[in-house]
Parts: sequence; structure tokens; C-alpha cells
Amino acid sequence: MLVCDGITSDGVEPLVKLEGVELIFGKLEDIEHPENIQGIMVRSATKVTEEVLEKLPGLQIVARAGVGVDNIDINAATSRGVLVVNAPEGNTISTAEHTWAMMMSLVRNIPQANQSVKQGEWNRKKYTGQELYQKTLGIIGMGRIGSELAKRAKSFSMNVLVFDPYFSAEKQKELSVTSVDLDTLIQQSDIMTVHTPLTNDTRKLLNYDNLKHAKKGAFVLNCARGGIIDEEALLHYLDSDHLSGCALDVFEQEPPVSRSLIDHPNVIVTPHIAASTVQAQKNVAYMASDEIKSYLLNQPLKHAVNFPSLSKDTYEKLIAYYDFSNLLGSFTTQFFKEPVSEISLGYGGSLADADTTSLTRSFLCGFLKKRLDRPVNDVNSMVAAKEQGIVVGEKHGTADHGYPNIIHVKVTGVNKTFTLSATLVKGFGGRIIQLNGYTVDFVPQGSLLYIEHRDTPGIIGKVGAFLGERNINIATMHVGRKSAGGEAMMVLTFDTQLPESTQKELASIDDLLVCKPLDL
Repeated sequence: MLVCDGITSDGVEPLVKLEGVELIFGKLEDIEHPENIQGIMVRSATKVTEEVLEKLPGLQIVARAGVGVDNIDINAATSRGVLVVNAPEGNTISTAEHTWAMMMSLVRNIPQANQSVKQGEWNRKKYTGQELYQKTLGIIGMGRIGSELAKRAKSFSMNVLVFDPYFSAEKQKELSVTSVDLDTLIQQSDIMTVHTPLTNDTRKLLNYDNLKHAKKGAFVLNCARGGIIDEEALLHYLDSDHLSGCALDVFEQEPPVSRSLIDHPNVIVTPHIAASTVQAQKNVAYMASDEIKSYLLNQPLKHAVNFPSLSKDTYEKLIAYYDFSNLLGSFTTQFFKEPVSEISLGYGGSLADADTTSLTRSFLCGFLKKRLDRPVNDVNSMVAAKEQGIVVGEKHGTADHGYPNIIHVKVTGVNKTFTLSATLVKGFGGRIIQLNGYTVDFVPQGSLLYIEHRDTPGIIGKVGAFLGERNINIATMHVGRKSAGGEAMMVLTFDTQLPESTQKELASIDDLLVCKPLDL
């Protein structure tokens, strides 16, 4: 086992006394017999590229002592049967504390005052700050880090508003916080901090359009991922004195090229060090070591990043369904954006007698990856679902409705239930054949728009005319209804994603009840 990037023996304690494991501390290029290396642990400095993997023919596992795996070629590792694991939980406290330190520094002008005194000034009035007591803190994203911040805010007698579409009522009560929509949080918060993963849904989540509604004099923090806040919009509202200041540990481009935000007098910055503490570095190494130990002892893994090896027979039978199940999970989570208490998957036809555990886990990966602030994969998806309070069940031998194979999905939320049935047709791919009681037949891929409407004459023409007037081409259209003159639906697919402004205008058409954009 090669241990790189300055990781010390106390960080790999789970492996030190493990029988059959020889630890080598050093650099890859210094190893005399790389063909003997079966495992490697790295931080971010060592790049595990395809070229490196070629030099390590005996490699079985790569462990990343940290969250990000950008320095590891996951596809190349997977194709070689090399398992990749990481340690996403070891820096929770470190990041939460850094965010809190940035917040205190921001509202009390500590970095600016420090620099002023060091330059020989003594200007007490200029650096008068604000108290956190009874201020309203808005937390966007209530994963592990957001939850730790909420606990600390309560100890400072702050009011806490949270925005997270998947935040359960039980967690809200447990943390004594108030769940609101994003617009309300922006309008009512004295301080806003973001703690979500960077996805298509969260990119520029705070932007020109919604930051203008922020309280005058509000503060903004980002110690999560660069790109969640639109940096140009942030600079605009700082220059106009609408925002009092911001604290940034991350940027859209790192190191930043533009100095506009960095040099702004009301901005404090750090070089992406929220997770950089002695304790966090030891914790992530220890957790990564624990994953290696579990792998060597054939015990369940919590944080495998890539898909583990399957038997040849199982792989050949289920690989197509595996990818389709993941797609169905992604479709479901985008369609059903509310807290979930139960997910039930039923398998019929040729899948009735199969071991569908991998399909269920793949579905959960697609379902959870945009809901959580940590990586989710087929190995840890069941654990992640349990941590979210979601009960997961499988049923076999369910009705196949004449299809050679079928997957039934039922998701139970607080107030609603979502159902879906799908099949994989050889030569034609996957198709959704039932959606919330509607009989349909469409391929879940690309940019889609789901519409529920009243079954009135001309409604489909209105939608088509509206899009045609805006030079938007409809690639396909699928319609369905429950009864004549009652509830009806249509699914439209487009060559490119429909602009958000167009979606909002479309939703205002009479007799349209629901418009849901879906990006697959």
C-alpha cells in the first residue's frame, strides 16, 4: 500500500497493524517495483491518471483522503476494475467552523481592522461592527455542514431560516429552524450562507434577479463550491452598497483571475481552506484507511465512488437495466421535489426472479445525488437513503402488463405520492409507460417539459402556437388523459433546454395547471 502526499502513520492507523498490509510512505515516482503496489492513498497532489494506472498493473484500490476525486481518472480506474473510495465526512466540522469564523470576521470587520492597525492606524469608529445576536441567518442547503451551522447559530440566539427542497419536517423540528422557500430566505435574512453541491440546479442560485430582493445591508458567504453565487451579480450589489459585504473561500475559477471581488474593501477571502485543519486532514486519512480495511476484510463499504465489479452473469443480465434505473431515479427526483419517507420499487417480467439489489441502488443514486451535499454511489446509496429517513423496499413478481420486463416506482412524500412504470425494449431503449395514473409512452432523455392541463379543445394548439411564435421547435409530444374533459397531460421534448423565462410565460396559459421542466 503506497501512502502519498504527506499522509502520516497516525492517519492510516486502521491499516498499521492489519495483517498482510505493508505500508510504503513516499512518492509514486520513487517506487522501484510499481507492479507490486496493490493499493494507493492520495490527497489532491498525486494525480492518478490513466498513465499512472498503466504503471500499476496490480492496483486494486485507490483511496482519496478527502471528498473531491478530480485528481483520479474514475473511468480509467473503473474500466481496469480498480475500486475508488473517498472520505466525504471527515471535514464537516472543519468547514462549518471555517464558515463561522468567516461570518464573525465579516460582521465585525476583523481582517480590515487588523490590517489597519498593522499599518499604524487607530480608527475605532471606522470598523464598528454588528452583533449576531437575534440576527436572521439564512442557510441554503441543509446537509451535514448546514446542520452544524444551524446548531452554532442557535447558541448565538440567532433566528435560522433554511432553504432545502428535501429538508424533512422531522429535521426541521429537531434543529429548531424554519424551512422557507428561497425567495423568502433572501428577503428576510441578515446573513446568507450556501452549503449545496454545485449542480445545474444550484449553479448561480444566487444571482442578479434574486439578490436585488435581499435586505439592504445583508451579508453573503460561500464556503461550499464556486459558482453557486453569480460573482458578477455579487460585485454589482456590493458596489451599489445594497450588500454590506461577503466572505468567499471558493471561486468560479481557482485561483481567481479577476481581482475585482478580491480587492473590494467589503470582501474577505481565503484560498479554499475551509476543510484544511490538522484534525480534518487526519480524519479524512483515517476514514479512507477504514474504507481500505473494510475492502480487504470483505466488509460493506460506505464511500465507494465507482461501480464495483459484478459477476459476469449478473453484469450481462443487468447492466442495461442498471443505467436505466439510474435515469429513472434522476427523473423521479426532478419530478417529485419534496421530502420523501418511502421508496418502493417493484420488478416484473424477466426481472421478477433477478437479484435487483444493484438496480435499486442505482435508482437511489440517481434519486439522491442532487438532494445531498456528498457523493452518492451504488455502494452507499442505501446508507444515504436510511440517513435521510427514507424506507426503501423491493417487490418481485409484480404485474408486468404484458411487457417482457417492467419496473414500478412508488415514492411516498409528506402530502403526495408519485408513481411511475417503465420498461426496457430491446432495440428501442427505455420508455416510461405510466406516470402518476396517466398511460404514456415516451423516452426519458434530453430536455423535457411535463404539463398537466384541463382537457379542453385547443389547449394543445395553444401550447404549440406559443412555442412556435418563439421559434422553439418541439422534438416530440406525448399526450394522455384520465377522462374526457377532465385531467390531462402532455410531455414535450426539445433539442435544447427551454429558457426559464419561457417556462414561466408558458405556465400562465389558461387551463395549464402544472409545468415541470426535466433535464436528463
